[in-house]
Amino acid sequence: MTVTDIAIVGVGKIARDQHLPSIGRSDAFRLAAAVSRNAKVDGVETFETIDALLAARPDIAAVALCMPPQSRFAAAWAALSAGKHVMLEKPPGATIAEVQALTRLAEDKNLTLFATWHSRFAHAVPEAKAWLASRSITSVSIVWKEDVRRWHPGQEWIWQPGGLGVFDPGINALSILTEIMPHPVHVIAAELDFPEGRDAPIAARIDFADHQGAAMTADFDWRQTGPQTWDITIETDAGTLKLSSGGAELAIDGKLVSKGEDREYDGLYARFADLIARGESEADIAPLIHVADAFMFGRRVVADRFDM
Repeated sequence: MTVTDIAIVGVGKIARDQHLPSIGRSDAFRLAAAVSRNAKVDGVETFETIDALLAARPDIAAVALCMPPQSRFAAAWAALSAGKHVMLEKPPGATIAEVQALTRLAEDKNLTLFATWHSRFAHAVPEAKAWLASRSITSVSIVWKEDVRRWHPGQEWIWQPGGLGVFDPGINALSILTEIMPHPVHVIAAELDFPEGRDAPIAARIDFADHQGAAMTADFDWRQTGPQTWDITIETDAGTLKLSSGGAELAIDGKLVSKGEDREYDGLYARFADLIARGESEADIAPLIHVADAFMFGRRVVADRFDM
């Protein structure tokens, strides 16, 4: 198997918790460098900017961009322009147009662009998709609630324009929804809670519709302490499906039928390697479209001040 040298750009919590361990377990990638202004990765050279990396290390074939979405476009454009394959952490950009522009550039350069949705690689998601394929859906309920202070300690970028606020985790649920549903859905109403002085929501309630008239709702909240909730419940004409633990567990009519460990990012890197080998890109923006539509349709509600 060919081993591809890869660099991590942005050495924060998600890079250390997920990307670096998965690269370390991968047979397809070897960590060759990192880019960060205020952190280092043991055993590899660290550069302060992606431009410095690209100038000094033309041998590196791929980069994984793990910085906040507001600054990801410029780094991705520079990497693709320099002939590198690019993996984008979710969300793939701060806007839809950014991702579309990067997709066109990757195509022009015959490079791989991989806009990742790690929750689609959760253990039970493929089984849920297969089970739903032949059934008629009558309702969908998404409840995705977690503690922002636990998962994004001190990260103020998430409250700034383009940071998405509660949609940073909520888009994980939407990535699963758009993967397992046998037909498209669209946003018809939304209510977004913006804490006083913040530019991104801390909670959101969204209604969706499809061509069959099924009732679909999503309830996102970033203020839940204690146990975290990542559940999708789907009623069908042949029983009730429930994905829980972010897609790691699948139950049908209340009976657990599948449960697996968290290896989502291992799946991402295996997929990235496969795309590179086949000379293809994968940049689905369906989850990001739902977020954009929720902002367009959403009624803004001022919530209590929230400090990190």
